[in-house]
Parts: sequence; structure tokens; C-alpha cells
Amino acid sequence: MEQAVSKQIWDDVIPEEEVRAYEAAGFGGASGIGSKPALLIIDVQYRTVGTEPKPFFESIKEFPTSCGDVGWEAVAQIEKLVKQFREKGWPIIYPYVAPKENFDTGRLAAKVPALMGVAAKGYEFVPPVAPQPGDVLLPKRHPSAFFGTPLVSYLVERGIDTLVVTGCTTSGCVRGSVVDAFAYNYRVLVPHDAVYDRSHTSHLVNLFDMNAKYADVVSTDEAVTILDAVPAAAA
Repeated sequence: MEQAVSKQIWDDVIPEEEVRAYEAAGFGGASGIGSKPALLIIDVQYRTVGTEPKPFFESIKEFPTSCGDVGWEAVAQIEKLVKQFREKGWPIIYPYVAPKENFDTGRLAAKVPALMGVAAKGYEFVPPVAPQPGDVLLPKRHPSAFFGTPLVSYLVERGIDTLVVTGCTTSGCVRGSVVDAFAYNYRVLVPHDAVYDRSHTSHLVNLFDMNAKYADVVSTDEAVTILDAVPAAAA
């Protein structure tokens, strides 16, 4: 009797033959988690979700960089992790795009000019998962939370060995941060319903690829269960 294979969220997008090719090549092993996790909440600002849940083409009328109501769905999942991390006394770090200045021209401005004209309200953090005193705020100018920031220094000082990566966008800043975290030898956990993207196809393809190469991709509820087994931080 054949053993049932668990369905993955990308199964309707990634052809079965390609999934088998990755498995045959030995990709997709589990990294597991360590004993000192930190939570990254990347770019969860009004500019990526809008000030209220709306379908994508309505939401971008307010902020052209919004991903629409899928962002608010992810915020509800991120809330679960924020609650757990606060209760456990683990670090929560907010890599976020800072308001653009005149000197912020370059390739990003050329590729995504809408980023240069976001209203000030767009840079505010979404209240349900907003920073509190003691959290680490990490302004960044590029996709990866590691590039040009002191993130590694914070992680080393706290002895962090595992990063739970949430936020926006799956194919952009999340993926860039996950790849760099992997390169620094951190264990990485990506809750697939706590990250979001304006393209559902790109969201799923990048989750598949990150799971194959750089991170363990699970649901938020699964992540909470996995993390429950880790002792809380010492007082």
C-alpha cells in the first residue's frame, strides 16, 4: 500500500516532474531549528498592505506598492508569532524600508519608481504587529535585511541561531533575506501564510524554491507548534 504524500501549497503551480527532479537531486532536506530564535518582520507597513483590507487593484489606488488584502491575511498570521515571541522573551526585529530621500536614486528607483513617491503614512507600521519598546528597528535601503545593515551584529550579540522570517514580499525582500541568512549559516523557518506577495504565482514558486534550498517552509500554526518546544529565554 502506497504511503500518502502530503500536499504542499505549491503543488498546483510546480509540475510534479520538477518536484521529483529536485527530490531526486537531493534537495529539500530539513534544517530544523536551534535553541535561540529571532523573528524578522520585514516591511509590514501600510505601504505594502494599505490602511485597510482591499482587493489589489483597489488597494494600489492608495499606495501603488501595496499587495492588497493578501497582506492583511498574512498580518493575522504574523500576530500569532508576535504573541509567542513576546511570551517567550525572544527578539523581534523589524527590517523596514525607510522613507526615500533624494540620494536614494539608483537601480531600485529605476526599476520601481513608485517606491520613490510613497506618502509618509505608508511608512507607518501596521498596528497589530507594530514594534514595542525593546524591539530592534532596522532601516534598510535594499531588499535583503542583511545588506548594509548591522543585523548580523545584533544576532551575534544575542547568540541567535534560528530566524523565523515573515513579511513582504515573498519573492523580494523575504527571499533576499532568507538567502543571506542561509549564507550566514542560520537555520531559517518561513511560515508560508505569514509572508505575502502581489503575485500569487511568484509567491508559490519562491516558497517552493526556498524550501528546496534555503529554509524550512511550513504553515504559521506548524511553526508555532515547532517553536513551543523551545525553552523561553532566560530572564
